[in-house]
Amino acid sequence: MLEEYRIGGRRASEIAASVERGVGSGHLPPGQVLPPMRELAARLEVNPNTVAAAYRTLRERGVIETAGRRGSRVRPRPASTSRGSLRVEAPPGVRDLGSGNPDPGLLPPLGPALAAAAASGALRPGLYGEPPVVAEFAAHARAALDADGVPAGPIGVTSGALDAIERVLAAHLKPGDAVAVEDPGWGSVLDLVPALGLRAVPVGVDDEGPRAAEVEQALAAGARALVVTDRAQNPTGASVSERRAGELRVVLARHPGVLLIEDDHGHAIVDQPLHPLAGVTDHWAFVRSVAKAYGPDLRLAVLTGDDVTVDRVTGRQLLGPGWVSRLLQRAVLHLWTSNAVDPAAVARSYGERRQALVRALAERGVAAYGCSGMNVWVPVSDETGAVARLLHAGWAAAPGARFRLAAPQAVRLTVSPLALADIEPLADAVAAAAGPVRAISYG
Repeated sequence: MLEEYRIGGRRASEIAASVERGVGSGHLPPGQVLPPMRELAARLEVNPNTVAAAYRTLRERGVIETAGRRGSRVRPRPASTSRGSLRVEAPPGVRDLGSGNPDPGLLPPLGPALAAAAASGALRPGLYGEPPVVAEFAAHARAALDADGVPAGPIGVTSGALDAIERVLAAHLKPGDAVAVEDPGWGSVLDLVPALGLRAVPVGVDDEGPRAAEVEQALAAGARALVVTDRAQNPTGASVSERRAGELRVVLARHPGVLLIEDDHGHAIVDQPLHPLAGVTDHWAFVRSVAKAYGPDLRLAVLTGDDVTVDRVTGRQLLGPGWVSRLLQRAVLHLWTSNAVDPAAVARSYGERRQALVRALAERGVAAYGCSGMNVWVPVSDETGAVARLLHAGWAAAPGARFRLAAPQAVRLTVSPLALADIEPLADAVAAAAGPVRAISYG
């Protein structure tokens, strides 16, 4: 199989991306031995250190494994290996800033909502043959989307944002198609794309969202879909600004056949306004998860889009799980209508911690990014070393390899577990761990 697939690239990031494409397409199957580093370096006419760096990146991402003199080989089931498995476990006494969870103190109690849903179910049990989406749920969701300027479209319900993204991609694309993704971006999406047999094309991000010029380049090169996070981008905290949204709409208008997927998982935890891109292309989907504001275990997201996209997703859904529990839908509806979450207070709480950390790092000469949501992204010179030094200092950070394709090294810090009193000692530890970093523009 290796003779049929030629690994290419001149830089470490390009070589790593080439291997990942081969893994995602099936040309490099599980167990396939990769060329020795010096042999591949000679073939590509690059320094062996470049290939070594590429292989190190692939190991960090869980794509390959190295067994001493037996060389490097593709890991079993690499296309579905979660980047989340690259997390650093926090031993006793170490503060965990790497899990990416919301602050439990900001989540509403679920007891009243579940009791209300159960009471409704007792009056009218959910049975086969009923509409998959509760009418009151759909009406409330649609009204909220209308208020945010999301174009009209039917409402579907999925088991979280990633479930929606997977179903939309599968509804329109075929193996081998290219998908433009944010880099750095949500590790689960970076896992999902090759798992579907698709090819990820990285698009750079700054504080205002995906860079329009890089999106244009990716789409002009043949990417058939674009995935954008509107607010609280994971891991950088980017939020699509009005200016950037206008630039991206111009780009998308030149490529009407591209599938656009927008992820608004930051709804109800941010104070930045939404600037949706939907409606410019022929096919689009807008996904709004409840996980960050109401609790990850609810496993529910609202999906809207053009008629064809939503019809394909819900039609295929009926042949699998059928529907997302109507009891869960009614529980979420109760949370919405009872104002169980104060979005302004939640956004203020995350914002105070996030902004305080960014300021404290700036005072220590460390650049950090995070203009919305619950994460701060810190470029570092040596990602593995920085994570190890932070762990030694009592802080567990998320390695940037979980979120990167070609983007420079960094670590992600989630502010959810922090009190304001933690900011200064954490900033001291990060400054000591980061090392000298050349100027990088994320914002």
